[in-house]
Amino acid sequence: MDIGRNDKCWCGSELKYKKCHMEFDERLQELKNQGHIIPPREIIKNKEQIEGIRRSAKINNAILDLVSSNIKEGMSTEELDKLVYDYTISQGAIPADLNYYGYPKSICTSINDEVCHGIPSEDIILKNGDIINVDVSTIFEGYFSDASRMFKIGEVSENAEKLVRVCKECLEKGIEAVKPWGFLGDIGAAIQDHAEKNGYSVVRDFGGHGVGIKFQEEPFVPHYGKKGTGMVLVPGMVITIEPMINEGDYRLYVDPKNEWTAHTKDGSLSAQWEHTILITEDGTEIISK
Repeated sequence: MDIGRNDKCWCGSELKYKKCHMEFDERLQELKNQGHIIPPREIIKNKEQIEGIRRSAKINNAILDLVSSNIKEGMSTEELDKLVYDYTISQGAIPADLNYYGYPKSICTSINDEVCHGIPSEDIILKNGDIINVDVSTIFEGYFSDASRMFKIGEVSENAEKLVRVCKECLEKGIEAVKPWGFLGDIGAAIQDHAEKNGYSVVRDFGGHGVGIKFQEEPFVPHYGKKGTGMVLVPGMVITIEPMINEGDYRLYVDPKNEWTAHTKDGSLSAQWEHTILITEDGTEIISK
């Protein structure tokens, strides 16, 4: 669609195109002409949308704080799920996971060798030495936010302690690699480098994603890769970075009983941390964590 300099900008800001995204589009066109992959307009958020995502993330962050204050040895993952559901609803929000493609619960609780999508149950009781990822996603006023944290139950092994720590470092390295007008591959390269230096592997089958207007948007964000490759990262993009790091091999399998929960193929431990990131004119903003 051709837009005149004095027409309203395509982003919905109500500003004239020349005062808003004209130079931005010209820069993108140059990159496209050079053979780079550029983001579609529909995944670039305007100020109103970013504020909506921030409001959703405020609730999402509070939920994870609530989990942090209550999670303990002896409780079931179903209790965690109910805690999250009740609080989310009390805030006028909706758990984004609930009924998403038939997913039956409000959160994902992935323990030890579970890579992701662990389903809460009254039969799963947290034990001393467990490591667990609690993944929370929230819809508020039509906007989505998404984040997860690792929790150590009681006294965990040195191996588990190190894996949880290095996985968090991988997340931080991935965020540090995000630069406006950089590349998607920069994120994966930084994460993979740090994981493999520590003797770990990076899960290939799952990754981060765009988020905000929908739960899952473009682009897919791999946590391995080559610097300088992939889609161009531009201001206004909102993505999750959520490395899944395995103590052993990166391969996995999905539990045939529930068709959701992914386990490490070799039974080794797995860890994951997730933040939602806004790419800004001069760097990044962590929106949900």
